[in-house]
Amino acid sequence: MTDETTLDPNSKASKEIAGKSPMRIALGRLVKDKIAMACAFVILFFVFIGVFAGVISDLFGVNTDTQSPSQFLDVLNGGMPKPEYGPPNGGFTMDHPFGIAPRTADDNLAYWLYGARTSLMIAFGATLFASIVGVVVGLLAGFLGGVVDRVLSFFVDTFLTVPFLLAALTIAPILNERFNSSDNYPTIQKVSLVVVLAMFGWMGMARLIRGEVLSLREREFVQAARVLGMPTRRILFKELMPNLAAPIIISVSLMLPAFVAAEAGLAFLGIGVTSGASWGLTISFAITYFEAYPLYLWEPLIGVVLLVLSLNLLGDAIRDALDPKTRR
Repeated sequence: MTDETTLDPNSKASKEIAGKSPMRIALGRLVKDKIAMACAFVILFFVFIGVFAGVISDLFGVNTDTQSPSQFLDVLNGGMPKPEYGPPNGGFTMDHPFGIAPRTADDNLAYWLYGARTSLMIAFGATLFASIVGVVVGLLAGFLGGVVDRVLSFFVDTFLTVPFLLAALTIAPILNERFNSSDNYPTIQKVSLVVVLAMFGWMGMARLIRGEVLSLREREFVQAARVLGMPTRRILFKELMPNLAAPIIISVSLMLPAFVAAEAGLAFLGIGVTSGASWGLTISFAITYFEAYPLYLWEPLIGVVLLVLSLNLLGDAIRDALDPKTRR
């Protein structure tokens, strides 16, 4: 809902806003939003554990190294953890705070921490590349117009017609076959996933920026810059870019949760991160043991839900804060 009533210029609210830049006003509105601040805290928590996953793992004395299953698992009980090593047949132990995985005896806490790092690293990387490509394409298409606009718009529409999941199902086996014998295969797999996500995620940003630039390029300050003989590069990045900060920030805030969910979903399907720690991969393994060991599934699932939900709610709050017609 929006409230477009005009504020009294002599009111206290008007005096507080006077002299502030739009970004400062938006930041002030965002700080007053309790839900946004709670979501920001959750996101910072996940960023912290992602960055310091190795330090936290060492602090708890856990790691992702393959254990000896015979020592930790009850072979006669379907490879489930022995009671002394935690759930589902025993109580929690500080040696393995999140328990251990069936059949492999991998520590769940270590995989949860490194899974958070994987999700955030891939999501941030894909968002960065998709944003750069989308902003550049949108700027050029909207400002130059003519043949350039038609060609770039054709590429945008072409990429939009390709189903993302179908493309991922096609590209992933090719990459796995090409690089599965490489010593750096886990790193190559993550980089490839970032490229695939960015390749099919920049079009929305490009269309949004193009529409904004089509409106801005007819404004007086752009026309004045052209009359003064200012080079196109300077007009794009010095004159137009500052006026595109709000839509770019909003798009990035909504792109991040989409990529986090996409990374987990692809890993769940076995075409994402298949070598190393990943929440989606853990969920895929845990489904088999849900009835006997539900905690094994709930741990990564709660991580994905909390992170994606917090990013989405914070993105909505940022969009509302940057909208001058919204009162929150």
